[in-house]
Amino acid sequence: MKVDETSPDGTLPEAILQAWEARGVGRRDFIKYCTALAATLALPPALIPRLAAAMEADNRPPVIWLEFQGCTGDTEALLRANQPTVAELILDRLSVEYHETIMAAAGAQAEEAKWAAVEKYKGQYIAVVEGSIPAGDGGVYCCVGGDSALNIVRKVCGNAAATIAVGNCASFGGIPAAAPNPTGAISVQQAVPGATVINLPGCPLNADNLTATIVHYLTFGRLPAVDGLNRPFFAYGKRIHDNCERRSHFDAGQYAEAFGDDGHRRGHCLYKLGCKGPETFHNCPTVRYNEGQSWPVMAGHGCIGCAEPHFWDTMTPFYRRLPAVPGFGVEATADKIGLGLAAATALAFGAHGVASAFRKGDAMESDKVKKEE
Repeated sequence: MKVDETSPDGTLPEAILQAWEARGVGRRDFIKYCTALAATLALPPALIPRLAAAMEADNRPPVIWLEFQGCTGDTEALLRANQPTVAELILDRLSVEYHETIMAAAGAQAEEAKWAAVEKYKGQYIAVVEGSIPAGDGGVYCCVGGDSALNIVRKVCGNAAATIAVGNCASFGGIPAAAPNPTGAISVQQAVPGATVINLPGCPLNADNLTATIVHYLTFGRLPAVDGLNRPFFAYGKRIHDNCERRSHFDAGQYAEAFGDDGHRRGHCLYKLGCKGPETFHNCPTVRYNEGQSWPVMAGHGCIGCAEPHFWDTMTPFYRRLPAVPGFGVEATADKIGLGLAAATALAFGAHGVASAFRKGDAMESDKVKKEE
C-alpha cells in the first residue's frame, strides 16, 4: 500500500485505518500504537505512516521460532495478554512456519515442516531463538527429533536472513550458563558466530521490544542499530536507573530500608534492598510489561539485572545492595550518593532563595544515616 512517507504530522492513510478497524482494532488505538512504536524506536512522527504501511504490507518474512534450554517464559510473555493487542495481531499476521509450543503439528510432521520452511525460504526467513544452547559433550543435553540443539541452531540460524535471540538464555546463556554450567550452555551468537544476531535479553522478553524490532526490519529492511552486546539501542541504550520513577527519591537520599516499611510504601528508592537498576540497561521503566501497566520496580521489587550478561552469577544475591554504582564517580554507598546529590541540589535551590527549607530536610536525612551506621 503506497503512503505518503513524508507526512510531517504522521497522518495515517484512511485505507490503513479502515483495514485495522476491520480486524477489531479501533483507529484511535492503532494511531496510539503507531505513535508509541515510533517513540520506542526513536523515530520522527513523519515516519509513522511508513511504519503503518510496513505492518500492512504483504511481503512479511516467514518466522521459525526455536526453543531449547529455557523455561518458555518468552513464549508465555508473548501469549499472556488478556485481550488481542496490535502487537499480537502483527505477530499473528507473520507467517510462523514453526513454533514447537503453539503449533498444531507434532513429532515427525513438525520436524518436516521446519526443514521444509528452511529449504523453501532459505536466506529470507527470520529465526527467533528462545533458550540457551547446551554445547557440552557434543550437545547431548538437548536434542529435538534426534538432532542436537547445537546442530539445529547452526542449520536454521545459519540460513536465516536474521536471527533474534529472545530472553537472557538465548542472548547470553542465562541461568543454564550459571556456574558451574554443567551442560556447557552458550548463547546463540556463540553457537553461530557468523550469523546476523540481535539480542533482546530480559526474563522474560518484553514482547513490545520484539514487535518493534520486527517492524523496524519490515520498514527499513535491516535490524536496528545495536550496542557492543548486540542489543538494540532503542531498548537498551539507557540504564534502568536513568528512567526509574523512584529516581527522584534516590537523588533526595530517600530509601526503603525494608520491604513493607514506610519508605517502601511511599515509593522510595529500592537501592538498599538490592535493586540493580543502576547497572542494568533496559527500557523497562518506559515500556513496562502487561500491556504497559507495570514493571518490577513499580510493583515494589528491585531490578535483578536480568538483561545483563551472566546476570545470575554477577547480580546475586538479589537482596544485597550494590557495593558501588558505575557512572557516579567514587561513591561507595547509597548514603553518600544520596547525600552528595542532595547537597548539590541544595546549592541549586539556594540560588533561588529556598535553601533554608531544603537544608532542614537534608539534616533530617543525615541524622537518619548516622543512626544507621
